Amino acid sequence: MHIVFAASECVPFAKTGGLADVVGALPPELVRLGHRVTVYLPLYRTVRPFLPESYEYAIRSVTVPFPHYNRFAGVVDGGVRDGVQYYFIDCPELFDREGFYGPRGAGDYGDNAERFGLFSRAVLEATKQLGVPDVFHVHDWQTAVLAVLLRSVYFFDPVLRNVGVVLTVHNAGYQGWFPPRTTELLLLPWEMFTFDKLEQNDTFNFLKGGAVFCDYMTTVSPTYAQEIQGAEFGSGLEGIFSRRHWDLRGILNGVDYSQWDPASDGHLAAHYSADDVAGKLECRRDLLHAFGLEQVAETTPVLGIVSRFATQKGFDILAAVADQLAEREMVLVALGTGEPYYESFFRSFAARYPGKVAVEVRYDDALAHKVEAGADIFLMPSRYEPCGLNQIYSLKYGTVPVVRATGGLEDTIEEWNADRRTGTGFKFSGYHAGDFLWAIDRALWVFANDPEGWKTLMRNGMGQDYSWEHPAREYVEVYEEVQRRRG
Repeated sequence: MHIVFAASECVPFAKTGGLADVVGALPPELVRLGHRVTVYLPLYRTVRPFLPESYEYAIRSVTVPFPHYNRFAGVVDGGVRDGVQYYFIDCPELFDREGFYGPRGAGDYGDNAERFGLFSRAVLEATKQLGVPDVFHVHDWQTAVLAVLLRSVYFFDPVLRNVGVVLTVHNAGYQGWFPPRTTELLLLPWEMFTFDKLEQNDTFNFLKGGAVFCDYMTTVSPTYAQEIQGAEFGSGLEGIFSRRHWDLRGILNGVDYSQWDPASDGHLAAHYSADDVAGKLECRRDLLHAFGLEQVAETTPVLGIVSRFATQKGFDILAAVADQLAEREMVLVALGTGEPYYESFFRSFAARYPGKVAVEVRYDDALAHKVEAGADIFLMPSRYEPCGLNQIYSLKYGTVPVVRATGGLEDTIEEWNADRRTGTGFKFSGYHAGDFLWAIDRALWVFANDPEGWKTLMRNGMGQDYSWEHPAREYVEVYEEVQRRRG
């Protein structure tokens, strides 16, 4: 089977979140299962360092029409990596920019509808020359419009009309809302701008269009697949998700253990495994040194955070108990960037408690690995979390997660049971600061008072397997179902 991925992010070329990790890890696993996979990405500025100085074009020019003008995009041959063929859509006036979706701290680009409309249409045109797939796999709002185009503008195309489309919703909170005139911009008939198709609250909604016109939808965890069918997490699209629940499947993301394994991680000061965790202590010392925290006793637990600093990630309830948390016997390290309000909160938190709280407001992959390995406890109090990867990394690194029981966090973390010596972390259900603090306190108590239990808890987590092999097989089942329907 030939599967074409169209996505706005993919490691190592472009990343802002978990979408990039999925698009980077799933295709090679599908190749190992015997399938042919091609990945199309925009040629962002960040992609160029990964290409040779004189890169080659698979297609010199693809014409993408707009109402009063044409744009012309090249298709750069990115070569084969781990068996996956990569192509990059080159349109410098749209993609050679500071950010993927907007300049940092300044909102979104005003022409994002045109940018990702062009990208999706260029992918469709490119596949007619470079290899028509059995199934398109598109991701989030940025490429959801490919399904819309395929079932409207390309409906009578004899080459593409029978190709299926799978849409993965990584986060239903980001939908791609644009003015009604976007219908005309993308050369779609105005009769598609209706509530049962593309319109929502008098906006053109990219994700809604994809959800309506795709053949099948997946989300990134079973619990999140249920959650988005309700008003709290469906973000206005719960009606469509609920109506199409027979075409909706939650497939838990895997992780790439070749990059995230304390036994081989090149970013760490020492290696360790479930059989011998001695190296974790050296990783802890290295982490504290990296954050400028000295003279921390080995009996003092280190709490870690690696995250986008945003309300979605639950930092409003962390802020509500910050001073109470600082009274506990612990130190806290946090790494991330995001909303200015929460960047300021973390900076002020560290300023109020020097020597106890340390923060780095930046993205640093090497430091993220150090936090996972060197911390004792990892905090993820998310308001909602479609899948989450950091809690899975934490398990592998023997760093005990404290998480809210939502989405993938609910699916991957089992509450510690001291009597049975089972479980992998600590959870809280209600979105309340007091519940969060109580979950942290339970973790702190076990760390301080039950060292053997803590070692068991660590090893329980390290023994979990969330590799990509099982999720990849689930995706193949989805692709085969779509093929049957289109056959």
